[in-house]
Amino acid sequence: MRANIALLPGDGIGPEVVEAACQVLERVAAKGGHSFQFSRHLIGGSAIDATGSALPDDTLSACRAADAALLGAVGGPKWDDPSAAVRPEQGLLALRRELGLYANLRPVRVSPHLVDASPLRPERLAGVDILFVRELTGGLYFGKHGRERENGVERAFDTMVYTDGEIRRVVELAFRLAAGRRRQVTSVDKANVLESSRLWRRVAVEVAGRHPQIKLEHQLVDSCAMRIVTAPASFDVVVTENMFGDILTDEAAVLPGSLGVLPSASLGEGRFGLYEPIHGSAPDIAGRGIANPVGTILSAAMLLRHSLELTDEAAAVETAVERALASGARTGDLGGSLGTAAMLDVITAAL
Repeated sequence: MRANIALLPGDGIGPEVVEAACQVLERVAAKGGHSFQFSRHLIGGSAIDATGSALPDDTLSACRAADAALLGAVGGPKWDDPSAAVRPEQGLLALRRELGLYANLRPVRVSPHLVDASPLRPERLAGVDILFVRELTGGLYFGKHGRERENGVERAFDTMVYTDGEIRRVVELAFRLAAGRRRQVTSVDKANVLESSRLWRRVAVEVAGRHPQIKLEHQLVDSCAMRIVTAPASFDVVVTENMFGDILTDEAAVLPGSLGVLPSASLGEGRFGLYEPIHGSAPDIAGRGIANPVGTILSAAMLLRHSLELTDEAAAVETAVERALASGARTGDLGGSLGTAAMLDVITAAL
């Protein structure tokens, strides 16, 4: 297998965790007889400082030409002015939009070796294996927004807009993924209030009619938020719109005890995908060599599985991470003392 992989280290701890995941991919290539070519490109705050743009043209071009991209994180206090014309997250939103990456996959599994790291009681964590499918290029984040002032009153607005086609493609993906899992899809909306959610629910029912072997249930977003912490093992595949998915997946990240262990994949119609840990740039620990690389390494495993179709290699990386955790290897966020490099060493030794 030959593959070109674009590395987008970004800001804060991004470069540290991307480098760790890159070393894992290099080990996979060496052991499997593959040839992975890596190129590094700017995005986010570092790109703003260097070029004035959060997504330089050469970064977008490199991603278009690559088989997959691995991202670290974007943002930080240096660029935190909400009124700034150019912000780091604009680079990530533009990249998703330009590459048609409409679905964000966030698996949330609780390793039995990390139960003590979670704030939830162990009995609530048994069997937790959720796959969130979040619509990524529509809704409030991409709808018309602005501010107006009239008669001394300032008014701000953000518009949630969805077409039936946008909903259908992400719900279809959720059903296809559920077919290889426990055959249950939970569609999350706010259909008792929002017109866009009523359209979402109608399309979900339509899609479910083409997949009679898979159970569909509807869940209002507020009650879903409660169920995530009271009965998380009752979920299989959860599909929802952009903002709901953003909030619910961050809430679910508390289940395994740390944002540092969770990966994600952003996918479109083709094989290309953008892979990144769900954590932020953590500027308070950047440059100290103590960031947890597990989320990025597991994102690299998703890259192997979804974009390169190297399922055995992906499983080997995931198994190596599990073995490392089983051995007691922990970074600071998990209550341990290992730094990024030491945690990486344990994982690569287990690979």
